[in-house]
Amino acid sequence: MTPEHFAKLARLGMNPAMARDLIALNPAADTHWPYCRVVEVHRETAVLHDGERSFSARPLPALLQRLALAQRSLAVGDWVATAVPDGDSTPWIAAQVPPHNSITRRDGDGVRHTVVANIDCLPIVMGLDHDFNLRRLERYLAVAHASQITPVVVLTKADAPVHPVDEALDAIRTRVPGHVEVIAVDGRDASVCARLAPWLGLSQTAVLMGSSGAGKSTLTNTLTGSATQDTGANRADDSRGRHTTTARSLHLTSVALGLGGCIIDTPGLRALAPDADAEDVAASFEDVAQLAAHCRFRNCEHRDEPGCAVRAALPADRLQNYHKLLREAARETRTPLQRQAERARWTAISKSTRAYMKLKGRA
Repeated sequence: MTPEHFAKLARLGMNPAMARDLIALNPAADTHWPYCRVVEVHRETAVLHDGERSFSARPLPALLQRLALAQRSLAVGDWVATAVPDGDSTPWIAAQVPPHNSITRRDGDGVRHTVVANIDCLPIVMGLDHDFNLRRLERYLAVAHASQITPVVVLTKADAPVHPVDEALDAIRTRVPGHVEVIAVDGRDASVCARLAPWLGLSQTAVLMGSSGAGKSTLTNTLTGSATQDTGANRADDSRGRHTTTARSLHLTSVALGLGGCIIDTPGLRALAPDADAEDVAASFEDVAQLAAHCRFRNCEHRDEPGCAVRAALPADRLQNYHKLLREAARETRTPLQRQAERARWTAISKSTRAYMKLKGRA
């Protein structure tokens, strides 16, 4: 890869480590595979960008087979190599670089599905209106820690807040780890570019996550310097948006505005179960671990044990959210056999209940 080629791909988030992995995909020294990044994923095709233009391509059947065996799939943010088979003018996706990190979710059978890949920063977007929700913020922080992605909290609508900015910042500071940056912005003002510049420089990629109507698309338009994404008004009673963004997509931020990285806009999510284990959840609740050292019992679960320092010090809703995320983590990390046993247990309970109600009806 020439310096010129690397500089072109750096606008798409390329860094030296990823460049080495891309070059390793080349099956032969004399074979040229153009390198691209996935900017959109559709049912049978993906939109790629090579640093100069975007175009549509299909994954080769052999690649789909390899991905299925590895329980992976193509996602926005992936780096791929393309090929044009002999006698064909259509580009195909020939290979995928294993992502350095990713945000994933699990389906009902415990199978992972990649949401986005190769991310440096996760701005958690939350409006200073009825969208303001500390428990949801804690959930997104658990997602970031589980994915090994740097989180930053971005409070939008600071120009006309329902929740006073200073009060909101103080409330968040009591609930998030000290190393997490928290900023309040007007997403329509170009000054937001300078506030987010540390996470959107050349070779950096950020993914915006938050509820519908939080201002992610407005931020995307400001950071790219163009009306890239559709935006819409929120309902007055609860500030919920109308899902103007319906699919994940990657965009280049504006160099003219002092940026140079890329940003991924995502549809609004009010509930995203973190693909995390207990340690990832604990990393989002540093205060729980610190206070636990003062509990009367070493194995205190911070529920109804006497002398629990955590329960005495933390707000009840924060501790409730902590336990909820731990339960979700335990559920998401069950093995297939454990899932099968759980289904069998509930089937037996259901049968027993129906039999009891039938007997009761005869009495």
